[in-house]
Amino acid sequence: MMLRGQMAAPGAAAMETLASVHRPAQFGLLARAADVLTESRQVSALLVRGSLARGTSDRLSDIDLVVGVEDEHFGNFVDVVDLLMTTALGAIMPGWRDSIVADMGGLGFVYLVAHEERLYQFDLYAAPASVISGIVQTTGAREIFTRSSGEPSLPNPAVFVAPNDVISATWARPASCSELLVEVLVLGLMIKKRLVRGQTFMAFGEWQLLLAAFRDLIKTALVPTSQSRGWYKLLDEVGVTPIGRECLDELSVLMRQPTVPDPVALAETVHQIVAVVERAAPQSVEQLRSAIDAYRYYLDLP
Repeated sequence: MMLRGQMAAPGAAAMETLASVHRPAQFGLLARAADVLTESRQVSALLVRGSLARGTSDRLSDIDLVVGVEDEHFGNFVDVVDLLMTTALGAIMPGWRDSIVADMGGLGFVYLVAHEERLYQFDLYAAPASVISGIVQTTGAREIFTRSSGEPSLPNPAVFVAPNDVISATWARPASCSELLVEVLVLGLMIKKRLVRGQTFMAFGEWQLLLAAFRDLIKTALVPTSQSRGWYKLLDEVGVTPIGRECLDELSVLMRQPTVPDPVALAETVHQIVAVVERAAPQSVEQLRSAIDAYRYYLDLP
């Protein structure tokens, strides 16, 4: 796999060895992503983690990429990463702000990317350049790109925002209905992968996250000024209108299921959630209409 820019020789050799021995379809997508990302001089390094780095990936494996970004340009990169992924790399919708990835000093986003008639989970972790060496040491990630120190530096931005301030501000901003719908859709595909692999416990954990995201979506749509958290006061605040009671009834049906649904029932459940959201937050569904249509096609594939 050849990348533009200056590659770290050990990382390049490692990735070429992995690719020659075991080249899943995801390697083509990874190569394309690396090619696109390294066109930006804001990007200082690329690291691959997970099964692709270990050479143990299968056809369902996600792409786990850490993108090192020059500290002074970290905020700019976070601002445009959704646009970059959707326009240049085939992501069908904006990314989910990953709340379950380990904290490595940056921000995680999960994208669903269409590639070779399959929808892949693409985990992109944006990290300031100043923490990249620590990520390599603590995670064993494979370095596949390092920008040469001899290249001319980018001009400093007019206003510098420290990476930690960018990270804090990102998490302080409440998720919108559209963002919560993206979370539900991403989790649906993640659960399907767990079920196909027989990873029952992980599927159960992610199913609980999906229910919580659906709950938060209902509350955000119908009671946007609510100050209560989680399940507290849900009935008192949401259940006071006919549409609120309808939404809670749908949520209650999902909560009463004795176990995580099988892949077919899971797809039906996600479609039903979208139908409920279309009544409670129609603007969010309309905003993601083309993405949802594409998602339904892939989710229903065996």
